[in-house]
Amino acid sequence: MKTILFGIAIAASTFTACTENATQSQEATNTDTAKANTPATNGAITTASTNEVVAHYLHLKNALASDDSKEAATAGRAVVNAIDKIDAASLTADQKKVYDEVKDDIKEHSEHISTNADKIAHQREHFDMLSLDMYDLVKSVKPGQTLYKDHCPMFNDNKGAIWLSEVKDIKNPYYGKKMLTCGEEQEEIK
Repeated sequence: MKTILFGIAIAASTFTACTENATQSQEATNTDTAKANTPATNGAITTASTNEVVAHYLHLKNALASDDSKEAATAGRAVVNAIDKIDAASLTADQKKVYDEVKDDIKEHSEHISTNADKIAHQREHFDMLSLDMYDLVKSVKPGQTLYKDHCPMFNDNKGAIWLSEVKDIKNPYYGKKMLTCGEEQEEIK
């Protein structure tokens, strides 16, 4: 009889332990699923929404470096369209603050670039200001690719100007073919 009671006690203990493990495993699965369905606040989700803006900005930069004002105008229009597609609701509070500060300026400068296809000097003036706003945006919402902050010391009456690039090689959008390699890398942004 003692053997039977002892066997029942061991079976009951084993059953309880297995049930607790199954419950803990299910709770862990539920927690992992909840985490997976919760928007991240580290910028991973928001990167995707800024990638399009960055891609069009880089297209614009490359057009100016190639002295192609018409292509720069096309890229400027694309930046205007892309900035409105950013899902501000997916941004953290700090990212949203920066986005709200730069959005209208990015649109304004990009619109000037897009409507001045025959005035590359004017496009480059607006590109200078656009680049400052884009720098603030990508510093806040990390880009989906490595970018380089480059600097031209001569533009704007030797006050200098920055731009963002997807390559380490200097391709100056402010002077184009006239001084294509003028400038230096100041920062790598990941």
